[in-house]
Amino acid sequence: MDVHKWIKLVIFGILSCKFGITSGDDITSGPVFLTEPRNRIDFSNTTGTVIECAATGNPQPEIIWVLQDGTKVSDVPGLRQVQSSGSLVFPPFRAEDYRQEVHAQTYRCKGTNAVGTIVSRDVQVRAVVKQLYQADVGIEYIIRGNAAILKCSYPSFVADFIIVESWQTDEGDVFVPNEGGYDSKYLVLPSGELHIRDVTPEDGFKTFRCRTKHRLTGETKLSATAGRLVITEPVGSTLPKIAGDVESSTVKKYKGTAFAVICPGQASPPPVYRWYKFIDGQVGGKLPVKLDDRVKQVSGTLIIRDAKVGDSGKYLCVVNNSVGGESVETILTVTAPLSASVEPASQTAEYGRPAVFTCNPEGNPIKSLSWYKDGKALPGANESVLKIESVKKDDKGMYQCFVRNDHESAQFTAELKLGGKFDPPQLLSTFPERTIQPGPTVSLKCSASGNPLPEITWEIDGKRITNTDRYQINQLTPSASEVVSFLNISSITTNDGGLYVCKASSKVGVSEHSARQNVYGMPFVKSMEKMSIVAGETMYINCPYAGHPIDSISWERGGRILPINKRQQIYPNGTLVVEGVQRNADQGSYTCVVKSSPGYSAKGTVEVQVMVPPVISTFSFSDDPLNLGDLAVVQCSVVKGDSPVQLSWTFYGQNISSEMAVVVNKLSERISVLSIHSVASGHSGDYTCGARNAAGKAQHTATLIVNVPPRWIIEPTDKAFAQGSEAKIECKADGFPKPTLSWKRATGSTPGDYRDIKTNSGTVRVEDGTLTMSNIQKSSEGYYLCEASNGIGAGLSAVIYVSVQAPPHFEIKFRNQTARRNEPVVLQCEAKGEKPIGILWNMNNKRLEPKSDNRYTIREEILQSGVMSDLSIRKLDRSDSALYTCVATNAFGSDDTSINLIVQEVPETPSGLKVLDKSGRVVQLQWTAPYDGNAPITRYLIEYKLIKGDWNNDIERVLVPGSATVAGVYNLRPSTNYHFRLIAENEVGASEPSSTVTIVTAEEVPSGPPRGVKVEALDQSTLKVMWKPPSREHWNGDILGYYVGYKLGSSDKPFLFETVEFNRDHSKEHSLQINNLKTYTEYSVVVQAFNKVGAGPMSEEVIQFTGEGTPDQPPQDFTCATLTSTTIGVSWSSPPLANANGVIKGYKVIYAPAKLWFDEASKDTKITSQSETVLHGLKKYTNYSITILAYTGGGDGVKATPMHCYTEQDVPDAPQSVKALQMSPESILISWLSPEYPNGIITQYTVYVQEAEREEIRSHRVPSFQLSFEASGLKEDRYNFWVTASTVIGEGEQSKQVSISPSSRVPAKIASFDDKFTVNFKDDIKLPCQAVGIPVPELQWRIKGSAFVPSDRHRLLPDGSLLIREVSRDDAGEYSCSVENPYGQDTISHILTVHAPPSPPAVSLTSSTTSSISIKLKPKKEETAPIYSYIVHYKPEFGEWEQIQIANSQLEYTVEGLQCGQKYQLYASAQNTIGTGEGSEIIHTRTKGSGPTKPEASKFLEPSSNSVTLHLGTFSDGGCPMLYFVVEYKIRSSSDWTLVTNSLKPGGNFVVLDLAPGSWYNLKVTAHNNAGFAVAEYEFATLTVTGATIAPMIEKTNILSAIFPHIPEWLQDLNLLVPTIATLVVILVGMVVVCVALSRRGRDSSGQSRLRDDMVYSQSVNHSTLGKQNQLRDELGYIPPPNRKLPPVPGNNYNTVDRIKRGTLRSHATWNPRQKHMYEELALEKGTLRTLPDGSHLYARAGDFAGMEDEIAPYATFHLLGFREEMDPGLPSGQMQGMNPQQFQTMPHSSGMNGGQMDSNFIHQRNASQSMPRQQAHLAVAPQRPADFGPQYDDPANCEDPGYQYAQTQSQYGGQSVTYDQPSDAYGTRSNPSMRRSVGGPAAGTGRMILPPYPEPPAPPTRGISQQQPTNNYVNSSMYSSNQFPPPPPSTADLSTSSNNDSGITEGSEPDNDRDQLINRGGLMKPGSRDALTTEEMRKLIEKNEASNHVGNGLTAMYDTVNV
Repeated sequence: MDVHKWIKLVIFGILSCKFGITSGDDITSGPVFLTEPRNRIDFSNTTGTVIECAATGNPQPEIIWVLQDGTKVSDVPGLRQVQSSGSLVFPPFRAEDYRQEVHAQTYRCKGTNAVGTIVSRDVQVRAVVKQLYQADVGIEYIIRGNAAILKCSYPSFVADFIIVESWQTDEGDVFVPNEGGYDSKYLVLPSGELHIRDVTPEDGFKTFRCRTKHRLTGETKLSATAGRLVITEPVGSTLPKIAGDVESSTVKKYKGTAFAVICPGQASPPPVYRWYKFIDGQVGGKLPVKLDDRVKQVSGTLIIRDAKVGDSGKYLCVVNNSVGGESVETILTVTAPLSASVEPASQTAEYGRPAVFTCNPEGNPIKSLSWYKDGKALPGANESVLKIESVKKDDKGMYQCFVRNDHESAQFTAELKLGGKFDPPQLLSTFPERTIQPGPTVSLKCSASGNPLPEITWEIDGKRITNTDRYQINQLTPSASEVVSFLNISSITTNDGGLYVCKASSKVGVSEHSARQNVYGMPFVKSMEKMSIVAGETMYINCPYAGHPIDSISWERGGRILPINKRQQIYPNGTLVVEGVQRNADQGSYTCVVKSSPGYSAKGTVEVQVMVPPVISTFSFSDDPLNLGDLAVVQCSVVKGDSPVQLSWTFYGQNISSEMAVVVNKLSERISVLSIHSVASGHSGDYTCGARNAAGKAQHTATLIVNVPPRWIIEPTDKAFAQGSEAKIECKADGFPKPTLSWKRATGSTPGDYRDIKTNSGTVRVEDGTLTMSNIQKSSEGYYLCEASNGIGAGLSAVIYVSVQAPPHFEIKFRNQTARRNEPVVLQCEAKGEKPIGILWNMNNKRLEPKSDNRYTIREEILQSGVMSDLSIRKLDRSDSALYTCVATNAFGSDDTSINLIVQEVPETPSGLKVLDKSGRVVQLQWTAPYDGNAPITRYLIEYKLIKGDWNNDIERVLVPGSATVAGVYNLRPSTNYHFRLIAENEVGASEPSSTVTIVTAEEVPSGPPRGVKVEALDQSTLKVMWKPPSREHWNGDILGYYVGYKLGSSDKPFLFETVEFNRDHSKEHSLQINNLKTYTEYSVVVQAFNKVGAGPMSEEVIQFTGEGTPDQPPQDFTCATLTSTTIGVSWSSPPLANANGVIKGYKVIYAPAKLWFDEASKDTKITSQSETVLHGLKKYTNYSITILAYTGGGDGVKATPMHCYTEQDVPDAPQSVKALQMSPESILISWLSPEYPNGIITQYTVYVQEAEREEIRSHRVPSFQLSFEASGLKEDRYNFWVTASTVIGEGEQSKQVSISPSSRVPAKIASFDDKFTVNFKDDIKLPCQAVGIPVPELQWRIKGSAFVPSDRHRLLPDGSLLIREVSRDDAGEYSCSVENPYGQDTISHILTVHAPPSPPAVSLTSSTTSSISIKLKPKKEETAPIYSYIVHYKPEFGEWEQIQIANSQLEYTVEGLQCGQKYQLYASAQNTIGTGEGSEIIHTRTKGSGPTKPEASKFLEPSSNSVTLHLGTFSDGGCPMLYFVVEYKIRSSSDWTLVTNSLKPGGNFVVLDLAPGSWYNLKVTAHNNAGFAVAEYEFATLTVTGATIAPMIEKTNILSAIFPHIPEWLQDLNLLVPTIATLVVILVGMVVVCVALSRRGRDSSGQSRLRDDMVYSQSVNHSTLGKQNQLRDELGYIPPPNRKLPPVPGNNYNTVDRIKRGTLRSHATWNPRQKHMYEELALEKGTLRTLPDGSHLYARAGDFAGMEDEIAPYATFHLLGFREEMDPGLPSGQMQGMNPQQFQTMPHSSGMNGGQMDSNFIHQRNASQSMPRQQAHLAVAPQRPADFGPQYDDPANCEDPGYQYAQTQSQYGGQSVTYDQPSDAYGTRSNPSMRRSVGGPAAGTGRMILPPYPEPPAPPTRGISQQQPTNNYVNSSMYSSNQFPPPPPSTADLSTSSNNDSGITEGSEPDNDRDQLINRGGLMKPGSRDALTTEEMRKLIEKNEASNHVGNGLTAMYDTVNV
């Protein structure tokens, strides 16, 4: 909100409070100006202007502009425009278009509302046509030594608009106003002249130009001519001479401005100038002008700044020298802006009571005062007090007081309200005009209402009727607010005919009705009384005739038939009108002549007398104010008017008393003289002469102003104040004009030489003469002068002394002081204040005693203003750095100041110098900042040399800022040994060098870019990049690959890079396809090569566009505007070019009514190629929603956010239905329904009533909220009724007519109509049933055919309506209301429809592809509220829920962008205007596609002598695109696998290098896509060096084969045989344990066992494990299998077996997949058998932990042989994203189970490594099977099908016991969608654990960042999605790519925070999310066995997995 709006709101608030605007009954308020135009508006024709006018009130006032004569201002095209906002606009115009009546006119702004009207001050508008002008400076002749004044001359036609900005000389000097001070030689006066003091001959050599500025146009000009001084040498002595022989002048200036009064004299010798001001009553008549800061004298020029009204007067300039003198007078008038205020601003007066407004004008001069009411001047109201003797209805409204002078005007507004609750009379029924025969009795009726109750009187032909024998008036009051009057005329005659008037009157007002009663008979004119009328008014004479029929009525005067001039006019009804009556022309007899057809006639005569009111000639007192004792005389003369005339005098409205010493002499009947022989101050005021005669009255007022010199009211005296207090010194005086009070202060310590006090709102201020000084200080002590002056007399002054009693004070409260170590120092403090003052010193807030240390000395010196104390310290030490406090005390208080002494020395030696980073040419060093010696370290010196160099001769230096602790040394030699050391310096000196550091620089990256880079567009989203390697000389090593970077062509962001492996076939060109790009977008592509050091320079950018698509941004600047009631204009601009995605062919404007926007069928579309259009054929007064889209050759773009526009209002349709029902024998109730199409806001209804046999139609207006009307006072006749509706546009069509005849029987009827009601669910509804009838009918409601029974929700209201609270769906149906009384019955029916949130739609699958699923929606037919959209919810099996909103008409939808071969869940919900309904049943489905299939070895492998080439394209992707490959190999005789790459991109060939010639190898390749992975293992042999193949390998003789030749070959493998036998043993032992457990079922455990169980459980819950030093560790460890080498696993590479061997106490139990009992890691005795709570046994064997070096540790997390990824093949790869590369899982302790069962609430589990359960294996969940703790596992090492896709158990999700190979539909449970949404997790209520994929490779280096930083290639666990590309691989410095040397792969570290990784790993729960559970919440869930409900958040998993 801008400042103007805030100001308006504040003003409105003030006016609301001031005018008493409250929330009471009368909330109306009259108009008040918020923004009133200025008195004068000047503007240039080149700029134009806008004159704002704004008013507030209730209702909001209308602003119109009028001319001075009241004519309404209209638009003049191109020259003047009146805006609806109230502003008057004058646009720029050409000079030839100037029109004086437009551009030089006086305007007024008028604000009007229902309360009243106000007008603004006169606004004088003056347009200035731009004209060429030039400024000139002339030549001035001056005598040397005098002061010269140069004037800047310009034409008079621009003089009012030109200001002088500056003066300049030809030497380049520039002088501007208010610069240089009054003492400078050159001074620019406020009026623009250049004043040159004491001219010398050198001034004659300069030329001067002035620079002017046009204040309207802003144009500046340098004078066309340059002026100069002609300086003459004085010849003898000359008299002072004033230039131009000016004897006197008159100057008018505005208050508050600065100006100069010039006295241009010169003489020889140079004269002395003195200024005087004439003071009335002063001896000698004048006083010297007092000079101060405001009034200055420079040579002969008097400069006055901030002019005041008191400065007005006559001034005398006296010029003297030794020869003689001269003088000149100047009359100065300072005008003050006019203003006025009215008290009270708002008042409420009762009828008949007086009301008084008082106007208080301000300003100078004031010429006139006048009062206005509602924008019109009140005749004769020119006094400051406006009094209304008796307030009437017409007196309420807005009053304004206007004050004026010759230049400006001002006004103030007040409002008069009428008190009490009064209603003016209103006639309810009247009589019609009739023609009757003589004889019968006639009765006329009138009824009226009002408050107070009006009185009804009757008149005939202007004469009041009273009761007589034939005329009888009867009056009744049937109610408190109605009166009925009857005029009965018995035996009516012809002479009774005439114009009858029925008049209802009260003190509030009058209402009357007239109609003729014509009686057949001869013409007759009744007698007429003599008339008296005032001259100048309009005369109306009605001819009181009777008889019927009458042919003509005429008037005669003096025998002549009227009219005889244009002022006379005769109307057919016999009325004579004479305008502007004149005594000589119109006084006399007038005759009315009435004629009938047979020739009969009648006459009547009336005498007219014309009277003249009095007129007073104007008079006034003296133009200038009178002084005390002067004579005052005025004469009042009546120059016109009839005699006798009465004259009277009043003073401020009161009769003049004899005590006033005012004499009134009546010279004649028409002349009276008022005289005052010696005026006093009490005589000031308004004197009014009043004249009165029979025709009227007049008055005139003159104001007498008496000057009174100032007099003291409060004279100031000497004051004393305490320092810091608030000092107030009063100084008050009175007089006329009101004296100006000012304060000054003496500049010195003695009185005299006073200067104005500079006031400010904070500390020093002067208000109404009172000088206030807040927080007074010693500096304020001194002499002060108070002056009172009003220009009358010498004025008053008083000198006082103000003393300040001050405590000690230090001017500086704190300062720092530095000194060098081992040098002396002196600390000083000076305390000012009242003496004596005592000084104490503190050091660090402790008393300092010089006696304790002879190095300290204290000395004091008494000063005039206080005391000075010195503290000296000899030979500073580091310990002397401290805070020293000087404390001063005297009788008035104390103060202190602090000195922070800083002892400075050289810095200490820098330490901790180390290398942060290094490259071939740059070394980054870091060090620890040393102690700086209390002086900031200014710089560091890094000194370095070659290792063989000398520190004295071969040194190099690098300067580093002192604030840095890190710096780089550049321009070094790559791979070179250096020595580095560091020195610190401050302002004291340099430190010793630091210890020496030896550094070797590194190698460098390639130095040349790839060559021949080309880019081709394949489709809308794909680019193909092709290039060749860099020149060989720029490789700088072996190139490992390329980074292909791309970005938007216009983007400043860095490139996105893809990695391409190096193709060693130099003849082939490298290429890469970049997918998923933006459509029709310009891309920039670069390529750079990298080696093991890093990436080299980028190639030149290649620009290429992708194909054309659809716009992805809507059109911009989309707006709509209402044109008519059926059209809306729409405009827009094109979408941003960057978002067009092609060439825009056109636009589609989509629109529909806002309430039907959700219905696609109701939308219309208009296609256009323009940027604007008009929508036609729209519904009237309807809110339309409109949107727009742009389309290209690629299709439709994005729609814009809908806009909303209402069409204009129009006249409404007819009301739908009308009923006329009899309410009583004399009244009819008319009811109706609103129009079906109101076409706007109904403002009222009009009910028309017509008697069937008469043409007269009566109408009655009814408020819009009322739908019925009672017509009363009807006769037993037939009546027709119809109704119309109206909007602000006008009245609409009429309804159908209904007819009814009143009857004495009033049957039961229902005024309400059959209707249909629609209500929202849970809202209240009232069904109407308004009944009429006499007697009151019996009313009965029936609901859906059953009788109404009241309840809490159903209630019958007194008016017969049925109220239903909190409507439900069951309330929908038919409701009928019936009424009955003895004379009839009636029934209506209502249909109630309930709108509720929609029911869930039926969802069915139609089809699916590899990336989409198509569904079909079917809504339920019983929906009452239309559905406007559907929401489709879907998620992958282990992912987050996502949703898409689709249109209500889109019942078939395809969910796109899904992952291939994934399981998905879907459901849908519907939305309507009420809300969103429940979701449908969840559908389980999956996209098409399967995992990869391995190829044949002959097609896949191509070996050579030292490498093997892999043809990756031979892998079948199963319908899902490949993601990446993992390649491993080993020597056939070895058990250790070597990882080649875990992120190999699909496509092309891959070469495994560094193989030995003629050797046998095993190769394992794992292929991954979204549907799973496949492992292919091959055996091959490399070629010999000569390229030959080798013979097959001869198998070694097995000992077992020799002993047992018949044993199968696979049993002869010890690697398989030993684990198999061990497994059998474990199974046997497990069976024994189970048997023992079954035999002990039911036994009660001992307290010790329970305690130990609780301990184990507690330890499991706390996720703690004892570490190597008997400290708690978070998790268990990991040991790689002994038969193969594995890459490190981040965070998980630690050995659990080692811990077990040491016998350390463990807090976890681990499930062994090869045995069916559980190992307890407690220190149990050998063979100890424990009983579990369910009766099973826990057998812990101490000996089991010995001799396990070559076994798989039973308590460990294992790695599956043959399954490098540890993943469920059936798990969709989309769920692998965002997981850690290796997440292993141990088995939970039994404490985490229920009664020996394997419960879902496992406490200690590792996250996500999955073993392969056997087919048909079940989870044991029943108590009768205690031995089945979990699924049975095969030995993964012997699995034949590594791609085997096993089924998954539903126990992982819902806790049911089902087989693993059951389909997903058999799982049996589904989490509630609403619960899913409330929990917020991806799989709340399930226990599924998400498995991790391999990590993604490291990101490519960013340009401008060092590329040699080492990278841990196995730390980053994030995963790229299927449609992304893997980032570039790491450098070979960090990862060995093609050799058997894996020394770069470390074996991991201890996992200190593994539990946190378990919870937050894999993106299952984001830290800080609302779904995250705290440790305490998880503990509580575990205690309640509810942990499984939150498994989806990554806390626990139901799979217990080992890595074998």
